[in-house]
Order: sequence, then C-alpha cells, then structure tokens
Amino acid sequence: MQAQFAIEVSAMTESHNDGSMSVGQPEADERIIAALRSVHDPEIPTNIYDLGLIYAIETPDPASVEIKMTLTAPACPVAGTLPGEVQRAVAAVDGIERCEVELVWQPPWTKERMSEEAQLQLGMF
Repeated sequence: MQAQFAIEVSAMTESHNDGSMSVGQPEADERIIAALRSVHDPEIPTNIYDLGLIYAIETPDPASVEIKMTLTAPACPVAGTLPGEVQRAVAAVDGIERCEVELVWQPPWTKERMSEEAQLQLGMF
C-alpha cells in the first residue's frame, strides 16, 4: 500500500551547522516528480520542480494529489495557464485520478529555492 505523504515548505528548509539555511524541493513519488519536471516556465529554460516553484505535494489518498506552487513573480504572465499545465501533467500519471493545484504567494519565491542543477544550468553559481 502506498504511504501517505505531505511535504510542506517549512519541511524543505534545512539548517546547517554554520547557521545558514538552504531550501530544497519537496520529495514525492518519483512518477509525480517526473511529471512536474515535464512542465517548464516558458520564460526560463528549466522545469518548475527544479526552479523550486513547487512548495508542497500532498497525497490524501493514493489516487489524489494536491500541490501548492508559486511563480517567480506575482505578475508572471503564465499565472493563468501554468497551474493548469501542472494539473494536467500530474493527472496523467498512471493511478492518479485527481489532482488539485493551488497557487500560493507566501513565502515569496527566491532563487535559493532552485536546485543546484537548475542554478548551474542558468549560470547562477
């Protein structure tokens, strides 16, 4: 039986011995992550998962997924379309019957939420 999971943005923040903080992406079923990685922000040449736009992935039951995501800026031109793309990509995963996507603005997105791979890809190191 598939275990339920809920990963919130607060659980994605790690404290280090030197007092610094780092932010990572939520972990989830690899099939859901693969679906999220298939969705790209059209203005940035990398996927939304590695950009750190996914704040939470919850599975209230094995066939349902609830996602909280943000955008790089509130005035982002894809605000009306990107959540729908995310919903369709995740709903297409075998065994997923329902996917809900909620667009959130708190905490605000920062480049520190990006994966190291995305930062390297975009020349941010």
